[in-house]
Amino acid sequence: MKPVAIFRHTDTEGPGYFATFLAAHSIPFKLVAVDCGDPIPANTDEFSGLCFMGGPMSVNDPLPWIAETCALIRLAVEKGIPVVGHCLGGQLISKALGGEITRNPVKEIGWGNATAESGDAARRWLGDALAGAPATVFQWHGETFSIPPGATRILGNEFCANQAFVLGPHLAMQCHVEMTPEMIAGWCQSWPAEVAGLPTLPPPVQTPERMQAETAARLPAMRALADRLYTAWIGGLSHEPA
Repeated sequence: MKPVAIFRHTDTEGPGYFATFLAAHSIPFKLVAVDCGDPIPANTDEFSGLCFMGGPMSVNDPLPWIAETCALIRLAVEKGIPVVGHCLGGQLISKALGGEITRNPVKEIGWGNATAESGDAARRWLGDALAGAPATVFQWHGETFSIPPGATRILGNEFCANQAFVLGPHLAMQCHVEMTPEMIAGWCQSWPAEVAGLPTLPPPVQTPERMQAETAARLPAMRALADRLYTAWIGGLSHEPA
């Protein structure tokens, strides 16, 4: 089987639980460290799927690899090679497919909920148990994506309407489901810079102390959500030999 390419955009936002999930299902993967200068592949021939992680930059920034990444995503979609994106990765998928990335009305940082839509697409990706119900997710963003033409929203909440969308075998998330306790602790170190300039903390912004205090209780529910989403996603991977 060809490996899944995992694109990392900063060293603090690695694949986390996504890599753990792939390893548990004996699916090979290859890290493409964009933050270390690894080039964006010109084609998808070597991969069974593409995964894009988060990052502190905006997809609207004038970074050369953003246009290259969007071109690769469009090529993968054209060929039916599954693509999944987390936060910045989800925004890259939206942009590549004709969506827009804009400032969200409020920052979301820390543990939160996202409510599942009730349509067929949401049931296929999330299962009947979550239809119309809240799911536990982790957040760390100030921008949001629009739903591109032909795609379907499957998760949303009151602070950010578009938390996840699907298009065929492709999944884009604004929220994070790949988090580990170590990643959360590491991200908390950048919390002061993230909230600088905010006169008061809005409801969806947690303090580092509260985030880490809630991790043990909330992580199992997010793991269950990640397992459901990732299981649906790997169902679209080709098992063509490498």
